[in-house]
Amino acid sequence: MSADFYTGSIVPPEDLWFRDEFIAELWAKLEKEHVLLTAPRRTGKTSVMNHMRERPQDNRLVVFQNVQDLKHPADLFQTIIENFHEQHQHFLRDLAGKGWGLLKGLIGSAVEKVEDVEFGGVKIKLRENDPDWKANWKAHAEELLSRIRQSKKQVLIIVDELPDMLLNMKLENAKEAREFMAWFRKQRETPPPSRDNIRWLVGGSINLTSTLDDLGGIDLINNLSTEQLPILTPDQVCEFVTKMLGQRDILFEAGVPSRVEQHLGRPIPLFLQMATQELARCWKRQPRMLTCNDVEDVFRNLITGSGAKDKLQHYYSRIQKYYPEPRAALAYKLLSMLSKSKSSGLTRNALKTAFEKEIGIQMPPAQRDLLFNKILCDLMNDFYIGEIKKDRFDFESGIMKAWWMKYYA
Repeated sequence: MSADFYTGSIVPPEDLWFRDEFIAELWAKLEKEHVLLTAPRRTGKTSVMNHMRERPQDNRLVVFQNVQDLKHPADLFQTIIENFHEQHQHFLRDLAGKGWGLLKGLIGSAVEKVEDVEFGGVKIKLRENDPDWKANWKAHAEELLSRIRQSKKQVLIIVDELPDMLLNMKLENAKEAREFMAWFRKQRETPPPSRDNIRWLVGGSINLTSTLDDLGGIDLINNLSTEQLPILTPDQVCEFVTKMLGQRDILFEAGVPSRVEQHLGRPIPLFLQMATQELARCWKRQPRMLTCNDVEDVFRNLITGSGAKDKLQHYYSRIQKYYPEPRAALAYKLLSMLSKSKSSGLTRNALKTAFEKEIGIQMPPAQRDLLFNKILCDLMNDFYIGEIKKDRFDFESGIMKAWWMKYYA
């Protein structure tokens, strides 16, 4: 492990701490089934997926794509072909074989060098070869998957941020989003995984279950094995701080690592990296023994500084984007209350009372109960809050709670 800090970029496999066991478990799971990997943003999900792409097991060919900004199934499969072209050109050439005119202009013969098409230009070529790509996406996607299966090559297709793509599709055409998920489920079942050389690893930083529930398609993911990226333990947080400071010959009080862990709450790796980096910078400006007071100063500056604010603003804005009204306004209300609470959080009854006051009597009691439970479930599944004790809730991240209280309470 190196002593480099990563405060926004993907962590390369050689520097990815504490994930080896989980990655090994993911590979074992993928031997038998397709997997849905869930994790909050900024916790290392993409770094895990990148690790699997760069260090595949059992000679499996891996292609990875982030689909957060895509709005149509045609975009997804154009992106998959584009990434095959970028990452595994010769395999794509073998898939093309004879008679697949869709790839005309992209693929040379078996003895020719693959034609030099810039990344991003592949989609243009595909649309030129079939101007009706959106109408014909199923035929092209099924042809691609069929040829992969005929190749007998073990292939892992990683699709990150699928819930975001579905929400984009829902805004464009909700019926089409449901039809895509029904089609996608069928592709994962026929042939069954035990006889299929294709595996799907689907990633999501927002709640796929809730997204599909809103689309009336909750049954369309129950053939995915759900795996959640493990939370870093307090010991792992302390180990990270100790080693990162120690490798720089920085002296610090024994209580510094545990004080960092206490401030983090749920230890989002990005904020762990940022806090530890700031401690190192503090020492560099004035070499001396770092104290717990320095930790307090670092976290105060993180909350008010532009770097953390840029990273945290997304968590606020995404509610407005992804939660339909009145759920968005009510979610903001509950989070504002929680941000002002003590470290013991708030009870379910306290949150329900505030919800009832906000929603008023215009909704029947049964519908109010359903809506409250839905919002609470969404905020937990999207990793804003957690049940810290039975029927008692609080923010998952200490930094997010302090930031929310400062700017939005």
